[in-house]
Amino acid sequence: MTIRPIGAQPGLGAAAAMIAAIVLTSTTREVPPAAAMKSIGDLDEIRARSGMKGAIRAVVTCPLFFVGVGFLALAFFALLFALNHLPLSLVAPASASLTLVTNAIAAKIFLGENVDRRRWTAAALVCVGVYLLADGKIGF
Repeated sequence: MTIRPIGAQPGLGAAAAMIAAIVLTSTTREVPPAAAMKSIGDLDEIRARSGMKGAIRAVVTCPLFFVGVGFLALAFFALLFALNHLPLSLVAPASASLTLVTNAIAAKIFLGENVDRRRWTAAALVCVGVYLLADGKIGF
C-alpha cells in the first residue's frame, strides 16, 4: 500500500475511476428494485388482498430487490473510498449529478421508460456542469 503525502490529490484517471464507481454502483442499486416493483405489481392491491405481510413477502421474495440492496452497500463503500481521496466539493455533486445521467440511460435501456429530448438535454448539461466543477480540483 502506498501512502500518499498529506494534501496530495489523485490523478485525473484515479479520480474519474472513483466517481465512476460511485455512479455505476448507485445506478445499479436503483434499477433492479425499480424492475422488481414493476414485476411485483401494485403493492396496495397486494396489501388489500393479502395484508401487509403479503406485501412484504412479495418484496422480499423478489431476487431483484436483494440485488439492489447489495449494490446499495457497494455504492456506500465506493462513496467512502472516494471521500477519503477526493474533496467533498467534487465527489458529492459529481456523483449525484452523473447518477442522474446514468439513471436516464438505464431507465431507457433496462426499464423501457420514455426518456424525452428534454431529459437528454438536461443530462448533457449536467455533464458540462460536472466538467466545469472538476476543472482545477483534480489537475485538469
